[in-house]
Amino acid sequence: MPRPPAYGIIYNWDGAPHGYSEVPQSLDAFLEKTYAPLTGTQVGALFWCIGEHATRWPTEELEVLGDVHGRRYENAHSYTHTENIRRMLDRGEDPQQAVIDRGRELEIEVFASVRMNDNHFNGAQLTDLLNLHHTELTQLRIDHPDWLLGDRNSEWFALSWDMSVPEVRENRLTHVREVCTRYDWDGVELDWQRHAFHLPEDQAYRLRYTLTDLQRSIRTMTNEIARKRGRPFHVAVRVSGSLERCRQIGYDLPVWIEDDLFDILIPAANAATDPAIDVASYLELCEGTSIVVYPGFDSGLPGAHVGPEEPDEKNRMRVRAIASRYHDAGANGIYVFNWHADAHTRHELLTQIGSPESLQDTDKIYAGTHRIIVKDGDWRGAYRGDRLRGELPVPLKPTMSGEGPSVILNVVDGKAASCELRIRLEQWVQGDRVAVSWDGSPLGDPRTSYCRVRDPHRISDVSHAVWLQFDIHPCVPGPHEVKVALIERHPQLACDLVLTDVELVVRHD
Repeated sequence: MPRPPAYGIIYNWDGAPHGYSEVPQSLDAFLEKTYAPLTGTQVGALFWCIGEHATRWPTEELEVLGDVHGRRYENAHSYTHTENIRRMLDRGEDPQQAVIDRGRELEIEVFASVRMNDNHFNGAQLTDLLNLHHTELTQLRIDHPDWLLGDRNSEWFALSWDMSVPEVRENRLTHVREVCTRYDWDGVELDWQRHAFHLPEDQAYRLRYTLTDLQRSIRTMTNEIARKRGRPFHVAVRVSGSLERCRQIGYDLPVWIEDDLFDILIPAANAATDPAIDVASYLELCEGTSIVVYPGFDSGLPGAHVGPEEPDEKNRMRVRAIASRYHDAGANGIYVFNWHADAHTRHELLTQIGSPESLQDTDKIYAGTHRIIVKDGDWRGAYRGDRLRGELPVPLKPTMSGEGPSVILNVVDGKAASCELRIRLEQWVQGDRVAVSWDGSPLGDPRTSYCRVRDPHRISDVSHAVWLQFDIHPCVPGPHEVKVALIERHPQLACDLVLTDVELVVRHD
């Protein structure tokens, strides 16, 4: 398959624009909301989510969205989103074809994005199936609880398909085949990461050949589409942000690459943004092929504490730093997922992150990677496979050698007006002392400022956390080691002093 064109930024829309207008939504309103964030940006490809388990088009072999409960909905959101789709179909309109046609007008390539095993069933268990009212359910899932993972993987994802079941793979192939053959897409994305629970956890690596079976079957089908129409039909795969986790989940990337089963590789987390994807390793894996690599962003950056900047400003600075590192490592472009936006809210980033040149003189924050595990409540277990080597947060313990944890910051900027290293300590009080070093050289006394407190009365002068700030001159491109060691803990505190953030703030003005 020929190498895909350079897209700059791939923008994945999850279908949300269907829910952004009152029922009945007009086709024009739908298209305006879909393409508003993309026009006038560096976005070269739209990956359009075609649904999860049921179709959004008339079908003979599958189930249509909303049919499972007779177009009666569990809440207002599901009603608005689904009925806007169904009313278009009732009027004889086709939103998929309209998205493709508008993309052609704007010279944006459009892929069908298929979520291979999406699970938004709010942690429902097998015993809940018969009484569960959820628009994304299908009768097939209700009739075959034995085809679901149940208690053999993360508890929140009990209703996810077990991809080792042949009938499940056949159903997923039918779904992908229908959407690919019905419309003239530029390609298809197999979004394996939404959500990345496909096989019994204890056997996932050994059963990886079953995922390869489905991947191979889809590639055979898309190659036939390309042959018949006389132009490429590219296949993208979204997989884990770490090669280690790819193996654990069952993505046999070496085989997929050797057997030419895809064209675009998108390493990304299962939940939230992974800011530390090892792009160089993925590129090395694909060396000698025509595969392109687009590391992925999600909607949020886990563990990023606010301040001193406002949240939106800090998010932009963090995103620019991460994208700069990915480009510097050789990425072919950037992929963004769940960036819900209108014409303004994401416009600045979507005109910057698609190339290293447009990022060159922008302000950035390079930061250590947070590892978050949610064990209770919503999405428990969802984060456990992401950011496996996250450095933060980490408690500062006394050591016999005077050593402490270290964080590596990979910096791209070579010239900047100012560079400030700052570390955030939680449960800090006057009397706590730490030693901070930069590339092995001790830093002097820091500037200390309390973090903002949630004090509705605006009375308190203190908080439980502080920023320690140091000027770094010069700051050259490359990896830099920041080490933080506990020297003395206040004797009246029994809790740990916790290092939560390590950041380098780079400003060009």
